[in-house]
Amino acid sequence: MLNHPSPTLNSLLLCLLLLASGWKKAACSLGDGRKIWQQPTPDPIIKDQSFLHDTFPSGFLWGSGTSALQTEGSWDQEGKGPSIWDHFTHSNVRDKLATDTANVASDSYTRWDEDVEALEYLGVRSYYFSLSWPRLFPDGNAKGRPNTAAVEHYSRLIERLLDKRIEPIVTLYHWDLPQVLQERYGGWKNDTLVGMFEEYAAFCFNVFGSRVRYWLTMHNPYLVAVQGYGTGVHAPGETDGPAGFLIVAHNLIRAHAKAWHTYNTHFRPAQKGKVSIVLGSHWVEPQRGQATAANIELCQQSVEAALGWFANPIFGDGDYPVSFKMKHGALLPTFSPEEKLWVQTTADFFALSFGPNNLRLARGLVQYGQTVTPDLRRVLGWIKLEYGDPKVLVIEGSWFSEASVGKEDTVAIYLMKRFINQVLQGNRQIFIFPLLIGIMRSKAASPVNFTGVNFYPFSPQFTDHHLYSWNLTGDGSLRPVPGVKMQTKRAQCTDYLAIRGHLRLFASTGASHYRFALNWSLILPQGDLSNVNTEALRYYRCVLYELKKLDLEAVVILYYPTHQAPNLGLPGPLQASGGWLNNSTVEAFQEYAALCYHQLGSWVPYWITINEPNRLIDVYSNWKEKHQAAHNLLLAHAKAWRLYEREHSGHQRALVSLALHADWAKPANPFLDSHTAAAQRFLLFELGRFLDPLLGTSYEEKHSKVDYPEEMKAYLEERAQVMGLPGSPLPSFTETEREELRGTLSFIALNHFTTRLVSPYLHTQGHFQQKQPPDHGCRILSDPTWPSSRLGQALVPQGLRKVLNWVSQRYGRALPIIVTASGVDDQAPVEDKLRQHFLRSYLQEALKARQLDRVNLQGFYVWKLQDRHAPQFGLFSSTHHQSKAKASIAVYREIITHGGFPEDNAMKTCRFIELREPCSVCAWMFKNKAMVVFAGCLIITAIMLAALVMFVIITKRNQTRGRGRRVNRWRRREGVPVCSCPPVKC
Repeated sequence: MLNHPSPTLNSLLLCLLLLASGWKKAACSLGDGRKIWQQPTPDPIIKDQSFLHDTFPSGFLWGSGTSALQTEGSWDQEGKGPSIWDHFTHSNVRDKLATDTANVASDSYTRWDEDVEALEYLGVRSYYFSLSWPRLFPDGNAKGRPNTAAVEHYSRLIERLLDKRIEPIVTLYHWDLPQVLQERYGGWKNDTLVGMFEEYAAFCFNVFGSRVRYWLTMHNPYLVAVQGYGTGVHAPGETDGPAGFLIVAHNLIRAHAKAWHTYNTHFRPAQKGKVSIVLGSHWVEPQRGQATAANIELCQQSVEAALGWFANPIFGDGDYPVSFKMKHGALLPTFSPEEKLWVQTTADFFALSFGPNNLRLARGLVQYGQTVTPDLRRVLGWIKLEYGDPKVLVIEGSWFSEASVGKEDTVAIYLMKRFINQVLQGNRQIFIFPLLIGIMRSKAASPVNFTGVNFYPFSPQFTDHHLYSWNLTGDGSLRPVPGVKMQTKRAQCTDYLAIRGHLRLFASTGASHYRFALNWSLILPQGDLSNVNTEALRYYRCVLYELKKLDLEAVVILYYPTHQAPNLGLPGPLQASGGWLNNSTVEAFQEYAALCYHQLGSWVPYWITINEPNRLIDVYSNWKEKHQAAHNLLLAHAKAWRLYEREHSGHQRALVSLALHADWAKPANPFLDSHTAAAQRFLLFELGRFLDPLLGTSYEEKHSKVDYPEEMKAYLEERAQVMGLPGSPLPSFTETEREELRGTLSFIALNHFTTRLVSPYLHTQGHFQQKQPPDHGCRILSDPTWPSSRLGQALVPQGLRKVLNWVSQRYGRALPIIVTASGVDDQAPVEDKLRQHFLRSYLQEALKARQLDRVNLQGFYVWKLQDRHAPQFGLFSSTHHQSKAKASIAVYREIITHGGFPEDNAMKTCRFIELREPCSVCAWMFKNKAMVVFAGCLIITAIMLAALVMFVIITKRNQTRGRGRRVNRWRRREGVPVCSCPPVKC
């Protein structure tokens, strides 16, 4: 922590100083922090939620900062007294934990003017620094005479900052307690220091306050208490556990409150400054992102145990959080009712420290699978909800860089980018802080692996010859009929009911090629032909038979490594004899391949010998073993390929390849040649290690030498010299092996998922002794502002196009390239928007590679068909969740149907409709469809009954009227005589 390189600029910690005005204050009630976990996390595929391109308000105050302890040096010069950190780092007691001293540090005490020049160069408007208590008062007593040299030094610094229009933000105490107070009183365990700190603060307010508008009483008291007096990792190195650090924290809070009241009473009327305390925090997300009430409560307790411990008395109700009091019980000191009122609201703004120390320490505060994450935006949201929307100053939002990195602090660059953008998103998006400051024409497929299959018949119809009678005696029992024997059923493919259902799921995607893997250890349990599992082979034949019936093509993987101990997917005896470090495994693989070709080959148009050998070798920690395993995997593939070419290619005519994991590598810092070279080296170790020995440097150059990449060999030779090794750990091929390897690919199979940022490791012997880096000597990281999945997979669609071009340019365009696996995890059970975005964007880049870059791309396989348990990579949910189709199925099917992305108004309309907000009424109806159907039936029945009643009424009425008319007509005919003659008189 104390090892900071020169120049001083490298030791400056980034501070995001949110010092702007004019923002409207949203209404928030206290204690609503739990609501932050109920709000949806930012959607990585929605514009401005992954990375916001915008500007901060005009009054935003940018700054940088240091602390006296970490940068000043001159530990015993010009009257400075020793601090507890001086004693701690000089002591032999803690030599294993603190080997570095602050004797010189960044020499900021004598080179302070260079610091100011650096700040001016950066263009910042504020500078956060701390005063050294033991430099101002070597004996710790502020009632005595101050060290004049120290007073003059800090006065010069403040004056120069103001001349440069840089706002000084001054911390009174950043961990460097005078050693004399530790020895005399026991440090912060003694409440005497509360009064002594008030006196020290009053002196600083009086001497410097007319030129300082922003004061911070102390920096991150959580670390002072826990690390200094609980675990002993920080000075003074005491290990008293909770009994010690709870008292220390109590005294620190009281000391801060006393200093604030002193300023408020005696100095604020004239100086009109503001005073606060810097509080540190981590951040946690619920287990697996499941925001249940129980999980949210655990997250709340975790944050309360660090940030809330100090923030609640000051910004909350004046007391410790309830969960914290329940956790520590009688060990926790208490505030009297008067003290609660006295401590409460003793801060004019909320000052936050969000850096590595709190995140590292927070891992001890996490329970039940919570995830610690550097999400500054969510922390700011929690503060707003929990403490009523206070004004916020992010005084430390940065990351430490090791001294060995020099100026190439690439990790810090990306984290700085992340933190700054998270603050910008917080301002503009979810939280408003009041600031103080056409693809594949020939193939489209989806792969799957069969695991956990029961290969043996379990129904009695296969094994029991008896005929049974049932319930003859009325007791419901089955009894065999004596003397009657039935024939048992022959095994058939229909016995495996799951195959047909599974493949029909696949067929519904519209894809044409189905990739699945065989289980080597299941087919040959002993690793040789002495024990062949014929039932397993029969099962795989049934899979192929069902595929043929559905007019689907099979892509079959011979060996799919499990990457798990103890056998890595190998038959147990082979792994026990050395696995891929033993050449006998190469011969055993050829024998296994021969069996599969013979038994299954007539139904298989595509074979993949080994899936991702470049990931399999990662399980070997020793460099020599890793290279030997890769060497043998290459030879095993070549032997299997040659075998097929000799004995089966003529009549089966399948294509054979091996599949490589092929993520793109991008220089972490594109302005540094060392990073560009590291990215190229990474690709050569990942892809060139396996493709160069098979294809040479270009497939079109038939006579090119097949061997490991020359750059790779030279690099390993150089590194062996640096490490003092006798030679390169890379094996060499014999001429016979080279000839056997040459051209043993029928197509190039690549599995692509994401893009990696790559930077180099430093090549020093001491560095290698501390930790052995990967054999390619590259450090892998990710841009935190890239959209990413829950498992951390970054979505960088253009990386697919770049890796396809890299392979095409290096190995020529004669061989077809097939992306044999590509996908992303999505936790959504049905509406998997992230996967929909992935499919559209990645397939668009694949189309560009084919159409614009002339890459010979012939296929794209989505990983994978179905989830095994919880929602993850599958296009369909698991069988436990009724194998439901996810929304991405429609997207994938549409792309396949249209052969890519044709320009069509109808298509655009459809996509526009899909992107609209879902109909809430429709969603409710879908969720309650049973009730809707039942209600519909009732309504229809009621309508029909009503119609029937009306029909009956109308019919009866018509009948009544009809009878009346008939009676009248009868009366006219019978009762009323009609004569045409005069009446006859008698």
